[in-house]
Amino acid sequence: MPGEANPALFQRHDGSVTAYEVLGNQDTDAEPIVLVAGLSMVRGDWERLADPMSKYRKVLIYDHRGIGDSTFSKGDDVITIESLARDLLDLLIFLEWKKFIFCGFSMGGLIAQQLLFLPYVVTNPTPLPFQVKHLILAGTLAGPKDKEPGFKISLPKLQRPPTREERREFSRPMVHAAFDPIWYNDPANSERADWWLDRISGRPMKVIGMQARAIDTVKLEDYYPRLSSDIKVLVIHGKLDEIVPFSYSDDILRHIPWAKRVEVGMQPGQVEHLDFGHNWFEYFDSNVWCEVIERFVG
Repeated sequence: MPGEANPALFQRHDGSVTAYEVLGNQDTDAEPIVLVAGLSMVRGDWERLADPMSKYRKVLIYDHRGIGDSTFSKGDDVITIESLARDLLDLLIFLEWKKFIFCGFSMGGLIAQQLLFLPYVVTNPTPLPFQVKHLILAGTLAGPKDKEPGFKISLPKLQRPPTREERREFSRPMVHAAFDPIWYNDPANSERADWWLDRISGRPMKVIGMQARAIDTVKLEDYYPRLSSDIKVLVIHGKLDEIVPFSYSDDILRHIPWAKRVEVGMQPGQVEHLDFGHNWFEYFDSNVWCEVIERFVG
């Protein structure tokens, strides 16, 4: 199962390590897809999408710096969206992939956008030694974030390490916000909600706080005119998203006018409706999302 196997480890010159897995048939000619995770996520959280997607193409899942099986450097690391984008760039260069699909979820959508803008940043502009022709922006936003999010991270103020139960209670609002109230309160989903709660409650709160501050300070607005219209962009965003409000997807469509929303309908490549929460890939059958992605990339 994704995220449970021993990961491959990529070590940088600064001593930091990125843990990653490449799922699927390694000999396929299909373009691989890179799944860029959101705040607090680790690679195994993608299981409902990554596993079925790996039947179509290679799937890269990885842990951001300082969380999961990835580590910080031996220095004083500062997490920014740009630093996380450069971490991913290093990994992709190491893998020697020349063409792939980006799927950025929540904070991961900002990271994917920032990576594509690295050739144009003022400090240390960096060319990209690969092509990205398809970009999926899911439950995410455009920079800068000039509105309050639907959910704010607030770290517990304790003078001692929190107990397991305290961690669970702190994490519960995060899990609740990741889904809509109807989904969360449905007894049929209680086991899955507990699965998320058990996973998130053990994660480093300090790192999650650093990620939240990185989101608060990102600024991308100057770069959108440089984004190539040759990159096809698909926007996936649920109307019941309580973490990144649905209206934020309008900003993406304004900054990237050729971007398209996922289609609503009953045909392959469409979703039945947009009444879903932040963790979009937990809604509908996983094959629905595989069809959406496969139809999008053609």
